[in-house]
Amino acid sequence: MKSGPSKNTGVRARGGRMTFREGLQELWKNKMLYLMTVPTIVWVAIFCYVPMYGVLIAFKKFSYKEGIWGSPWIGLKNFEFLFNYKGVGQIFFNTIFLNLLFIASGTICSIGLALVFVEIKNKIYNKVVQTIAIFPHFVSWTVVAMFLSGIIGGSGTLTQWIVSHGGNDPRFYNEATWWPLILVLLKIWQGAGYGTIVYVAAITGFDQEMYEAARVDGATRLQTIMKITLPLLKTTAIMLTIMSIGKIFSGDFGMIYALVGDNSQLYSTTDVIDTFVYRALRQLNNMGMSTATSLFQSVVGLVMVYITNAITKKVEPDAAIF
Repeated sequence: MKSGPSKNTGVRARGGRMTFREGLQELWKNKMLYLMTVPTIVWVAIFCYVPMYGVLIAFKKFSYKEGIWGSPWIGLKNFEFLFNYKGVGQIFFNTIFLNLLFIASGTICSIGLALVFVEIKNKIYNKVVQTIAIFPHFVSWTVVAMFLSGIIGGSGTLTQWIVSHGGNDPRFYNEATWWPLILVLLKIWQGAGYGTIVYVAAITGFDQEMYEAARVDGATRLQTIMKITLPLLKTTAIMLTIMSIGKIFSGDFGMIYALVGDNSQLYSTTDVIDTFVYRALRQLNNMGMSTATSLFQSVVGLVMVYITNAITKKVEPDAAIF
């Protein structure tokens, strides 16, 4: 039988890429699936890409009267204002330090909780426990701040208990040294349960034959966790860590401002870039400096993702995002 030219020769000649005509055929064939993505695409375009036009403010002396285009260009002076600020070094340190604590503690606790959830065999009890663990994620930080004040405030439950047992008043809202620990504990309480969703999904997708073979060989539950589950979870944990690194220069504004507010006595350990930008915008009305800071955060985050991903490619290629 004589072989003729393949219909897909053009595709193979292009390294397996889809031609324009084949792309249209693919869109038409799965039109309903692609139609479902339209609301998300529109949302991302409106709220993520259109606002990027405002990045121009970082290079201008912004005036509400003149608008973005009418405001005069001032080059990098807004960035100079940021880096010449007296306490910017401490602010950068607080942002990075707190985020590293959040990433490390959150990852460890989420993995630990996921292992516990998987080991609970009673389905009803499992669902109840998971719901209780995930619920704090949906509680407003403003509500948390009110409860926290009732626990560690001047007349709070914990404060009164310490004093009644002969201890000195810890003065939580006057001593900045307490707050890295307080913020980490609250971050774990709020996010560790919600963070288990991805890890539980990954664990349930593992090949169960490996676990059965390990049990046949006499492996205990702890041994299967240490020798099978954790090594297989490594890729997922690294990928999530890389994405978290991208936000390492962005503080959790909602959390920190709700809990600390404008309490200047706690700034030495809690003041992060986002709270600093908010104060600058509110008190100095300096839109240009605030935009320059946000742009700096985004650029540094992008660079950190690329660097982390490049290192991951060398160490664990399967865990790299791209």
